[in-house]
Amino acid sequence: MTSHVQGDDATAAAPQLSLGLPAGQRESAPPSSSYVYAIGRAGAGLDTTAPRLTGLRDGRVRTVSADGLAALVSSVPADAFSEEGMKAQLENLTELEEIARTHHTVVEAAHSGTTVLPMRLATVYLDDARVRSMLRERGAEFGALLSRLDGHAELGVKVYADPRAAAAAPAPVSDGPAPAAPPVSPGRAYLRQRRAQRQTQRAAYRAAGAVADEVRGRAAALARDRVAHRPQQGELAAGAGENIANEAYLVPTDRLREFHRALTGLADGVPGVRIEVTGPWAPYSFATPPAESRSA
Repeated sequence: MTSHVQGDDATAAAPQLSLGLPAGQRESAPPSSSYVYAIGRAGAGLDTTAPRLTGLRDGRVRTVSADGLAALVSSVPADAFSEEGMKAQLENLTELEEIARTHHTVVEAAHSGTTVLPMRLATVYLDDARVRSMLRERGAEFGALLSRLDGHAELGVKVYADPRAAAAAPAPVSDGPAPAAPPVSPGRAYLRQRRAQRQTQRAAYRAAGAVADEVRGRAAALARDRVAHRPQQGELAAGAGENIANEAYLVPTDRLREFHRALTGLADGVPGVRIEVTGPWAPYSFATPPAESRSA
């Protein structure tokens, strides 16, 4: 993950502010930059929400507007949120979690009241003037995206395969007693056990793949768009098993319940397979980011 600091000089300071002291005794406030959380249409929706929100480093969230669009912005220390400063923060797990949590909280609060385009994490401009320039430059693109996303939300769907759970599932009940197995050596018994484990594992992954295909088929009738993300691994994966499908769906808000119902119970009775549906969220996966990866 990289930071995206905008301006002719990514490490330059914004204009300093006078504290109102007599000449010769004035001390300059620390230079600040403008951190952007989301973009929406200018108007009461964002103007009303912004003052209620707290951004990074306890900064007050405000709107910066141009050509009918508005960005949700808060001031952050220029040194800590420069290219080098952001690199250090994003490499610190505690600081990264704080940035991500605050960013997400601001975006979701705005999304609850109006359509917004979430910005990528660590989108920083030198000052509000650069933010306005960005809004003017990309106005047509942002307007089209906002129109496309109106009345929609994002739902996440993950499918997991858990061979251990599949192996622990009760065996099917037979009609009669199973015939007694002939005695075998410990070595042969071990080989049989390993073969059975491999078969169970393959069966769990095949079943999970079939469930994932069924999810896509049912979701296609209800969602406007789909994005396939990389399956989550390690600490990012929730719960037991391996995440084999990690997808986001853009769903009309009046069909969210229907979407949930369509997937409910789909993995019931399939040993070692489970489905996780999350959201609704702001449409992170469907908001094309602006030119924050370029030098402005």
